[in-house]
Amino acid sequence: MNRWLGIGKKVKKELKDDRATGLAAEQAYYYMLALFPILILLLSIVPYLNIDPQKAIGFINSYLPSETASLMEETVVDIVSERNGGLLTFGILGTIWSASNGMNAFIRAMNFAFDVDETRSFIKTRLLSIGLTLGMIVAFLVALVLPVFGDVIIDLIKKLLFLPDSMEILFRVLRWAISISVMVVVLALLYRLAPNKHFPFKHVLPGALTATLVWQLISLGFSFYVSHFGNYASTYGSLGGVIILMLWLYFTGLALVLGGEVNAVYHREKMTAENEKRSSKRSSALTT
Repeated sequence: MNRWLGIGKKVKKELKDDRATGLAAEQAYYYMLALFPILILLLSIVPYLNIDPQKAIGFINSYLPSETASLMEETVVDIVSERNGGLLTFGILGTIWSASNGMNAFIRAMNFAFDVDETRSFIKTRLLSIGLTLGMIVAFLVALVLPVFGDVIIDLIKKLLFLPDSMEILFRVLRWAISISVMVVVLALLYRLAPNKHFPFKHVLPGALTATLVWQLISLGFSFYVSHFGNYASTYGSLGGVIILMLWLYFTGLALVLGGEVNAVYHREKMTAENEKRSSKRSSALTT
């Protein structure tokens, strides 16, 4: 217990020394910029889904005021009907490049945590950041989709198959277990590959677990606060949603930095312990 308290104190000091809040803000900025090419990508994919324009208009009319829906009808028809390969290509490339900038910020944060310089080439670092970006997207999609849409998936299974009550409870537990497990594994890979340093894979598990749990708690707590106490809409108007998103991205970046600092401190503690053990063995051998 005292050992983990000691690690906690060291992590707190490292967070302060490495400007964790600034590193988190840098990640949030790049993640926010990546949203715009993602929207372009999604809009350019829609025409390839063969959506009936009249159904799309009916969907818009059912959720928006009639005056607003009538203004958007022509735009909606264009979006679902006109294919634009160039826009799709730009959306894919823009999304990958912008999102990988955020991952580059994450790589810098991990190098800060382990006190190492970046000596890898620009191309190698960029390819690594793109690969890590894809992994991060998978982790967050699973972490968000399973808990949020778990009930929908269970209802669909119940319609197709007979599902006993005991199995339904098991599925409800599994959706959270799978979500957390996938995120821990992906984050462990990110923490293992991002720093310009070689160390055992087991040294990244404490940070991956910490970041996953902290991120889940932050997301749930922040969602509860916004739903019950935050009155952003009346204070900031349409900017309220942007402010909420930026805060969530900032806390996400902070959770990722925290996990990296935990890994760095844990790695140093393990290496110190192993070196002391080797020294003790050498001393014993010399004595005998």
